This record gives sequence, C-alpha cells and structure tokens, in this order.
Amino acid sequence: MGVPIQVTVNGKPYKAEVEPRQLLVHFLRDTLRMTGTHVGCDTSSCGACTIHMNGEAVKSCTILAVQADGGEIKTIEGMSPDGNGTLHPLQEGFKEEHGLQCGFCTPGMIMAADALLKENPNPSETEIRHALEGNFCRCTGYHNIVKSIQYAADKMRKEVTHG
Repeated sequence: MGVPIQVTVNGKPYKAEVEPRQLLVHFLRDTLRMTGTHVGCDTSSCGACTIHMNGEAVKSCTILAVQADGGEIKTIEGMSPDGNGTLHPLQEGFKEEHGLQCGFCTPGMIMAADALLKENPNPSETEIRHALEGNFCRCTGYHNIVKSIQYAADKMRKEVTHG
C-alpha cells in the first residue's frame, strides 16, 4: 500500500504514492526519471546520490521518499541557471578544468560543491577537499575536481561583482 507524498523537485511540484521503505534516490530515478542522481553504493559512503533537500546537501540513499514529503529538492538536473541547458558555473568548471573522467561521481560532486559555495564563496583548497570528503571519485585523484570548483567559485564571485 502506497503512502501519498508531495515534493517540489527542481521547482516543479510532484504528487505520488510511494512504498514506505522506498529510498528517495530510487523515487527520483525510477518514479520521476531524474537519472542524474546516481546510485553508487547504497551505504551512504560514495556521495554519488548527493542532492539538496530543503537547502541542505544530503545523500538521497539515506532518506526515505516519505521523509521528503513537503520538501524542496534540487538535483543535478536543476542546476542550469536558466532551465534551458545553460551550464551552471560548476558544470562549466568541471568541463573546462577536466574535473571528470567517467562522470559517475560528477553529479554528487557538483551538488556537494554547490552547497559549499553557498556557505563559502571563496573556499581554500583545504576547505574544498574537506567539503568533498563524503564523495568518492575512483578516476581522477581529485586534483582537477578541486580546480573545477575553484574555477566555478572565481566565476561566481566575478558574476556577483560585475553583475
């Protein structure tokens, strides 16, 4: 028997019935077909499923869909600043600074980095690395991921100053 929930995902309201034990990551991927949020480990270790819920970066494999009822969710699909496919500065940074290889961890990295940059628009390398501690990348060694986030932070600061 399903439980009715209402959530707003990337600015769009959704109503659905979910199984009480369905994880939010599976609701996003399987029900809403937002497959940018990845399932990497099902143990909350890898961070591939990182999203924003009510303004906080969370691992969606640790949250039941029923717990998101009434919540505001932002996924990687909602990162475009104009909703028309324009890259967010973080997405652009990952492209320009070669912050991805296979790309599997990238959505979670970007969502974690976005939360960091909202709190700290000018993070040091150490602060970036600390903010990404719950997100694993098996390909890059993190150097270019850090550079990608620094690129985005710089671009976002310039956009604020030059508006």
